[in-house]
Amino acid sequence: MKRIAIVAGGDSSEHDVSLRSAAGIMSFMDASRYDCTIVEISLQGWFAHSHGQLLPIDRNDFSFTYEGRKHRFDFAYITIHGTPGEDGILQGYFDLIQMPYSTSGVLVEALTFNKFALNAYLRSIPGVHVSDSVLVRRGLPRPTDEELADRLGLPCFVKPNAGGSSFGVTKVKTIGQLTPAIDKAMKESDEVMVERMMAGTEITCGAYLKGDEVVCFPLTEVALKGVEFFDYEAKYEGKSDEITPARIADSTRDRVWALTRHIYKTLGCYGIIRIDYILSGEPGQEDINILEINTTPGMTAASFIPQQVRASGIPISEVLSHIIEGRS
Repeated sequence: MKRIAIVAGGDSSEHDVSLRSAAGIMSFMDASRYDCTIVEISLQGWFAHSHGQLLPIDRNDFSFTYEGRKHRFDFAYITIHGTPGEDGILQGYFDLIQMPYSTSGVLVEALTFNKFALNAYLRSIPGVHVSDSVLVRRGLPRPTDEELADRLGLPCFVKPNAGGSSFGVTKVKTIGQLTPAIDKAMKESDEVMVERMMAGTEITCGAYLKGDEVVCFPLTEVALKGVEFFDYEAKYEGKSDEITPARIADSTRDRVWALTRHIYKTLGCYGIIRIDYILSGEPGQEDINILEINTTPGMTAASFIPQQVRASGIPISEVLSHIIEGRS
């Protein structure tokens, strides 16, 4: 039986959400094949949740000791939303100690975590549409609020540039809201992206690699209820209707699946990813605009991926097994 570390927590505002994702993954795993332990990572330390205790992790080999016996892992399933599990830092550590893990490698994780850099890369891929944006760095001169509004229009979005969550995101409707929104985002990241708003239907598509095939799950449509955008409340407090499969034309679904597979292969991804899109234009002939790529998407009961896997008819334990066995 393989020993799996479900690595959760992290150093971002989504630490506790990550622990809920870890609990979800623990419940989805095939217990006849895998002996799973949640390993919680934070600035305070790394600890295995084992035998009713928090047991320190030896970072030399990612092991822990219980009653004088060292316990090692065969595989790390990373479900940290934010640093250090979604930006390549933890992947580099696991590469150094030769521990197989569930996500893409260092370069892909670092690139997809940096929203502005990712958009710049995606623009180089023919047929890919992303919104215009401006990067603001802490301590460096930046465009005036008027210049930002002139270039990007209003409303626009202000987001932490390096972040795996919806914390610090603001939909800005007036010029006077720009500076407070940038200050708010700076609490989450030293870089902030100010982005032109894309209007349309928001959908999201999960995918994973099964052998050589990129398997896409049924799409989810996001219909907001009383909130301006898909923020923390919409994600986790019931302020959105998440409709799977999405109410779109089959031809549009097929084009989204094809684009998702293309991006997955072009980037060189691994494990489960989720790409968020905005569809704009006439139904059946929409432009497909990329909003964000998530390489460690949520796995809580309220998360998109478990919904999509259920709709696909594929047992979620089978999906996780493919990810583990594909790298073990």
